[in-house]
Amino acid sequence: MHTTRSPAKAGVEPLLPMSVTAFAEGYGLAALRQDVVAGLTVAIVALPLSMAIAIASGVGPERGLFTAIVGGFLISALGGSRFQIGGPAGAFIVLVLACVTQTGVSGLVLATFLSGIMLAILGLLRLGQTIRYMPYPVTVGFTAGIGVIIFASQIKDMMGLTLAGGEPGSILEKLGALWAARDTVTPAAIGVALTTVVVIEAIKRFAPRLPSLLLGIALVTVVATLLHLPIETIHSRFGALPRLLPAPSLPDVSLEALRAALPWAASFTLLGAIESLLSAIVADGMSGTQHRSNTELVAQGVANMGAALFGGFCVTGTIARTATNVRAGAHGPVAGVFHALFILAFMLIAAPLAGYIPLAALAGLLGIVAWNMIERHEMAALIRSSRGDALVLIVTFLVVTFRDLAEGIVIGFALGGLVFIRHMAEMTLLAEGATHASDAETQRPDVVTYHLRGAVFFGSVARLGSVLDRIVQHPRAILLDMSEVGFVDSTGARMILQLAQKMARKGGHLVIVGAAPGLEAAMRAQGLEEPALRYSADAGAALAQLDG
Repeated sequence: MHTTRSPAKAGVEPLLPMSVTAFAEGYGLAALRQDVVAGLTVAIVALPLSMAIAIASGVGPERGLFTAIVGGFLISALGGSRFQIGGPAGAFIVLVLACVTQTGVSGLVLATFLSGIMLAILGLLRLGQTIRYMPYPVTVGFTAGIGVIIFASQIKDMMGLTLAGGEPGSILEKLGALWAARDTVTPAAIGVALTTVVVIEAIKRFAPRLPSLLLGIALVTVVATLLHLPIETIHSRFGALPRLLPAPSLPDVSLEALRAALPWAASFTLLGAIESLLSAIVADGMSGTQHRSNTELVAQGVANMGAALFGGFCVTGTIARTATNVRAGAHGPVAGVFHALFILAFMLIAAPLAGYIPLAALAGLLGIVAWNMIERHEMAALIRSSRGDALVLIVTFLVVTFRDLAEGIVIGFALGGLVFIRHMAEMTLLAEGATHASDAETQRPDVVTYHLRGAVFFGSVARLGSVLDRIVQHPRAILLDMSEVGFVDSTGARMILQLAQKMARKGGHLVIVGAAPGLEAAMRAQGLEEPALRYSADAGAALAQLDG
């Protein structure tokens, strides 16, 4: 597998599709064979998943195929990752279902199109790197919460239940409605769902090279059809699948429709950016390549607009399919293009066969997906690592599961920021007499030296300020050694200035010792200049200044 790192100008990430780079490096028959095999492998995985995710999202299975074909093609052709595979993602199920419930399918298509515009703008503004600032406990808690919600959403089809008034959106209300409908359980549906899970997991364990998802669905479908089991299928609920892509058309746009779709578009954009760039990072780790995050966001935007034109919905980079692509030996983005073309070929040739697939089998497949989304080992490690990480993880998980996805991300991010601020504040240390001038200082009882270490920012100012306020009462001069300070924000600069002013009112002096040139320039820019205080390269020179 090719692992050449993509070239980029120093400090500037080019908005150049990785497919262009891959062809510029040279592309021959050997690479083509690798990409065809990898594309077929991924298509076999993506085929049942795309239909299952679409059904769970409240739309027809054909829209999942449209999304995988159009969105997957555009992401691979235009994206900034060498191995990214795009398509409908399980992480979007909850949002898409809620959007369809509130705005209808036309509102979903419009929201997807608007999200595409937003994603492309984020990429053009080169904001791709900012997504990496998302705290890891937020990502793990968010994903686990979605996994729980997806699993709960599949219980109805797993058990063949009939709900009188429709399925509620809230997970607690959903579980209550499912329990109330327990008398409508269909044993055959339970058997099909469990058999699907067992077959897929058995193939994964004993024949890992075989396409477990497709084989599991195919075997269960054949058995259920031959036994004429009384269960719902794709055909019985949705009718026959189309054998061609629909003609492209712009979504219906009106002021009212825009107002209804915009909040959903913003949620799709946030989740899509996070999911796609996380997937690209996973691919980088597996292959040793380096993706172009801004190019990837532009491609995600174009792909969402393209999918919406063909009646599809949210498309993003998918971690499981991308990892499958890397493991299958893909050479580059052409593998993702072939994956989309193979799914299109299935629609052209074998669409009628999909009508026989039991919905309980697809529910069992999504049950496996949901279980795998709950990263149990990662959660346990984060809970053990620190109370701060544990708090962020648990709060994010609970808010996502029982309240709202967007709220979960925002609250988790804010809480993660507070935990980080507290951690950085605790790392900021102030110690007396901890400089190389200690010997000189012993001869000067009217001069006190303090060594400051860490970041002087709003999170640490309160603690530092109270200590410095106590010592400012006595000495004629304070030498503040900042040789191990890397950052001073405006709040920290104001604290230092106030300290210098207090010293001046008492006839004393504050001398900044050992500040790096960059730090000194930043502090001067924030108003920390003579005569309020002085700067000195070392403690000896500072003492000489005081004597002068």
